[in-house]
Amino acid sequence: MRPEVVVTRRAHFNAAHRLFNPALSDAENARLFGPCANPNYHGHNYNLDVSVAGAVDPGTGYVIDVKTLKDLIETHVLSRFDHKNLNLDVPEFRDTNPTAENIAVACWRLLEPVVPAGRLARIVLWETERNLVEYTGG
Repeated sequence: MRPEVVVTRRAHFNAAHRLFNPALSDAENARLFGPCANPNYHGHNYNLDVSVAGAVDPGTGYVIDVKTLKDLIETHVLSRFDHKNLNLDVPEFRDTNPTAENIAVACWRLLEPVVPAGRLARIVLWETERNLVEYTGG
């Protein structure tokens, strides 16, 4: 039996967003989301940890080549999110509030179908050095 290992690649992107629900008044949005409801948006320096789990290939010694994982993250996530206004520029958030939770789920949905070896096991999105969300699919 081959051991199962989890391989993680960290990526970084910068993006602006505004948290708000268009069905609510400005006052209700301000109460619910605080300064994150600022109509002029605000930005974060996000870190994204993408983990792939699987059996170690006896020929390569890899679960997934980290360079392949890096390229997938750049192609499918960073090219869409980096230096963008998530509310205005990213189709995934046209009708979805771009909370850290929803960004993590969007990253999963973009990456899960393209991982060529192993299986996507976990997405961890760091919105700040103290605030993170974790998503494991489902």
